[in-house]
Amino acid sequence: MKKLVVVIIVLLYSATAMAQGYKTHKVKKGETIESIAKMYMVTPFDIYALNPDAKTALDDNTVLIIPDTKVKNEAPTEPVKEVVSFKTHKVKRKETLFSISQKYSVAIEDIKKYNKYLYSENLRKGDKIKIPKFKTIVSQVSLTNTIKKYKVLPKEGKWRVAYKFGITVPELEALNPNLGEVLQPGQEVNVPNISNNEEKTVEETYNYYTVLKSEGYMALNRKLGVTQEELESLNPGLKESGLKLGMVLRVPANVKTDYVVKDIANTDLSKELTNLNTKKIALMLPYRTNRIDVDSIEEAKKKIRTDRLLSVSLDFHAGALIAIDSAKRLGISTHLKVYDTRNQPSQISEILSSSDFSEYDVVVGPLLPKNFDRVAASLKKDNVPIVSPYSMPENLYDNVFQTVPSSELLAETIVNYVKKDSVQKHIVIIADSKHKNISDKLKGDFPSAKQIYSRKNKKGEEAYFIYQNDLVNVFQNGNNIVFLETDNEGFASNVISMINGLNDARKEIILMTTNKNRAFEGREISNYHLSNLKFHYPSVNKTTDIATADNAFIRTYRRIYNVSPNRYAVRGFDLTMDLLLRLASGDDLYKTSNSAIETEYVENKFRYSKKLFGGYYNEAVYVVKYDNLTIVEAK
Repeated sequence: MKKLVVVIIVLLYSATAMAQGYKTHKVKKGETIESIAKMYMVTPFDIYALNPDAKTALDDNTVLIIPDTKVKNEAPTEPVKEVVSFKTHKVKRKETLFSISQKYSVAIEDIKKYNKYLYSENLRKGDKIKIPKFKTIVSQVSLTNTIKKYKVLPKEGKWRVAYKFGITVPELEALNPNLGEVLQPGQEVNVPNISNNEEKTVEETYNYYTVLKSEGYMALNRKLGVTQEELESLNPGLKESGLKLGMVLRVPANVKTDYVVKDIANTDLSKELTNLNTKKIALMLPYRTNRIDVDSIEEAKKKIRTDRLLSVSLDFHAGALIAIDSAKRLGISTHLKVYDTRNQPSQISEILSSSDFSEYDVVVGPLLPKNFDRVAASLKKDNVPIVSPYSMPENLYDNVFQTVPSSELLAETIVNYVKKDSVQKHIVIIADSKHKNISDKLKGDFPSAKQIYSRKNKKGEEAYFIYQNDLVNVFQNGNNIVFLETDNEGFASNVISMINGLNDARKEIILMTTNKNRAFEGREISNYHLSNLKFHYPSVNKTTDIATADNAFIRTYRRIYNVSPNRYAVRGFDLTMDLLLRLASGDDLYKTSNSAIETEYVENKFRYSKKLFGGYYNEAVYVVKYDNLTIVEAK
């Protein structure tokens, strides 16, 4: 009887709602307020206003009242999928519909639709299933009065508009399929039709941060230094909704939201192996074997000595092979396919047209940015990860892994290193006019610092030197840090020699730079002076003393090749080993590449973050220093 009364009440409530222009929705298993709101193109706030109990509990079969708004809107354009072809996929051990859908960026429902037996049967190893490939057609979609037009204000970007209307950046883009990267003042965009008093205000007394893929509260605490409780207090509704990709969070004004990198403990992935399927890896390097006379040993040796691309490729390859052998001892088998790109666009086109990379776990290379970009763009359609081992990619597509930290991140790392030291210090910034921007940025980081610029000649041209008088009364008793910013060897030599002569027990001078380039490696630069000044700089890798180091890789390399490995061989080992361990500790490279995982090997370490609208970049950086004529990591 009680159940009957409840049913009657629900029916009466539903009838009343329908009469007033509302609709009802019965909650299905797995649905959330956010997914229901998206289905009806309303906001969660609209649903909560009519269904206050939904804030505390959302049970299956609950009947919700869904509102219609009164504002009429033009129908926006929206992409519609159309199948153009199919790809056959052979199911591997431990693969699930979810992992396959992630691999091909296809919905599970779409896979079932074209493999109907999966509605009633489970996926089995060896099954051959059809994966649909879609093309996108832009068509008119009629919405039920739930969005409105909004004119973009000056200085408003995507994140500001998304924050104002309580949605994520990806949701704003879903409402506006043809939205460009940059919003223009006066541009009209579709936004949720919420009342004016529900719009959020971007307050300049706070800073704002956009949540990246897979970022949880622990990662945000490490990156921003803000706890979960602080975030929830600053962002009402966060407790109920949880963190979502593209969500814009209000954070304290003193929190830097760009390159804030904190130390985390290294992860030993060899103890977390769960996926021991054979890893399929492609290596694309510019060996240019077509230019080598293989019948002449002397000619081949000469080529290796004089052809830098060949030499780097062979060294990297040698290190990679030892990594593959080391991984095999851990139970990780590898199928390696090596391609000679010849550093020629035509050869790369031939490789791409004649090979199917859709089943590969990862592709490493090509080395040079233009060639890499060409391959990355081609592999993007199959969502195949591609890794740039040495260079900075021209485009950071969703499938691209940039393993070399950016120059901005390198500079930020050493600035943070200095700031973390609680010992009182006096800072001096010496630069040439070409590096005025970085000098001014350092001045912003250290407001009390003194700036000194190189002298000019009578014609007003850069002369690349300073006088001894420029340093009179500059240094104080105690710790003095000199940032030297230049790429001119003569200027570097002039400054280093001069400040080395002023360095003593009372006024200790430590030399630093945000960019250690060739100016600090020339013939005019004294390593004795650099060591005396404890020269510090940010680095992609730490330098291992190969002559005295004792680790398995170096011993194996010497045994096989009768020489010690150079940094390219070490890089080949470190990067390949990291890729294999990441692939073996999760479903794919994307799942095991987040900022909570930092790995370290012989000379390199890797911690990846994902750009909101792009691929992955390595944010793990060393600070190294000269110590007794050797280079060591600065702790």
